[in-house]
Amino acid sequence: MVLAVDLLNPSALTEKRAHKLKRIVPRPDSYFMDVKCSGCLNITVVFSNSQSVVTCPGCSTVLCQPTGGRARLTEGCSFRKKNN
Repeated sequence: MVLAVDLLNPSALTEKRAHKLKRIVPRPDSYFMDVKCSGCLNITVVFSNSQSVVTCPGCSTVLCQPTGGRARLTEGCSFRKKNN
C-alpha cells in the first residue's frame, strides 16, 4: 500500500498550514517586527502579539493597539518581520 502523502518529509506549504503544535518541529506563530512611525520615521521593535499599547518614543503617537490575538497596527505605519 502506497500513501499519496509523504508523512516524514512534508512540503513547506503543508507544514506552514499545520497547527503550531502539530508540526514536525513545533515553533510559535508569533514574531518580532520593526515598525516605522509615519510621523518621525523612527523604528521601534514590537512583538506581534503585544498585549499593551505601543507608542513611538520620538513623537508619542500610538503604533499598535492590542486585540484578542495579534496587535493591530495603526494606519500609515509600515512594518517588516525580524529574521532572528
